[in-house]
Amino acid sequence: PGDSYGVLPRPCRALVLLNPQSGAGRALEDFQAVAQPMLAEADVAATVFVTERPHHAHEKVRDEDLSQWDTLVVMSGDGLLYEVVNGLMERPDWEEALKKPLCVLPGGSGNALAASINYYAGNDHVAKKKLLTNCSFILCKGLHTQMDLVSLSTASGKRLFSFLGFGWGFISDVDIDSEKCRWLGNARFTLGTLQCLAKLRVYQGRLSYLPLVPAAQGTPRDPPEPVTNSHIPLPAGTGALGSLPPDSLLVPLGQPVPAHWTVVPEEEFVTVYAIYQSHLGTNLLMAPAARLHDGCIHLFYLKAGISRAALLRIFLAMARGTHLDLNCPHLCYVPVRAFRLEPRTAAGIMTVDGEALACEPVQG
Repeated sequence: PGDSYGVLPRPCRALVLLNPQSGAGRALEDFQAVAQPMLAEADVAATVFVTERPHHAHEKVRDEDLSQWDTLVVMSGDGLLYEVVNGLMERPDWEEALKKPLCVLPGGSGNALAASINYYAGNDHVAKKKLLTNCSFILCKGLHTQMDLVSLSTASGKRLFSFLGFGWGFISDVDIDSEKCRWLGNARFTLGTLQCLAKLRVYQGRLSYLPLVPAAQGTPRDPPEPVTNSHIPLPAGTGALGSLPPDSLLVPLGQPVPAHWTVVPEEEFVTVYAIYQSHLGTNLLMAPAARLHDGCIHLFYLKAGISRAALLRIFLAMARGTHLDLNCPHLCYVPVRAFRLEPRTAAGIMTVDGEALACEPVQG
């Protein structure tokens, strides 16, 4: 309800950006076997661009004449889509480039956005080739709608644009530590979870956020109301071609957060994860209330002191999206519009959309 859709033209010209190394290394083979015949039937002419190195897709979409394509399709894991989004944001005509419909076809290990879109479409939970079939069918139908991006700023001056989530601590450790087992596909995350449980770490830092709704109006478990920055007047001089959108909800990282923000009293965490889509991975329904453009960051954090057994129960329940029903006192969830995380030391791995970041203060 309330969603507005565009529809791709017929015939449709699609540029498919494909990473042959993603996941278990079968992306090209799976695309040719499953997706390509479906696209041909639907009058979608696919031109495949196979990436040969890191940042290859980033450079391609940053420099490409996009007028020759009706849609950009990413056949890989979430990392390649992160490259594409940030490549588009580096273009002088980024505002126009972001109107180009993007499609994701699952070819990686986690495939979180593909799983989320499959969930939003009302389809049954599926994985592997069945998920690829479902996502290919969504592309064949050609309906497209808006998706939120989150703007992240780091203490070292980086500005990043994220479509899935930002993490620190346990979840990010699992993601990056399991990279060496990519050949296992999605099973790498199960193995990584068990390994990180064995050496459970605690991370020290300060977490602050701008709540989606003031505390007096409801509890964090209330369904989030859609919000948008689109009606916030932009500061003078931000409308020039190529200038990026201002972070209208944030003050510079060197300044204290505004008084109407909430500062979490605890400063020891097992993990902090800000997610904007429903799924963290094919089998992890982390934010069941999330939608593609609800204007909401779904902020989860696990306080120190949780037992390994309780942590394992949470991740097992997350497969069904029932982890909040456990009422674990160490697990906190709040829908927010903005957040800031300030680690006490540069300890632990930070990730954005599954890609590793240096550990430093960050806000979004």
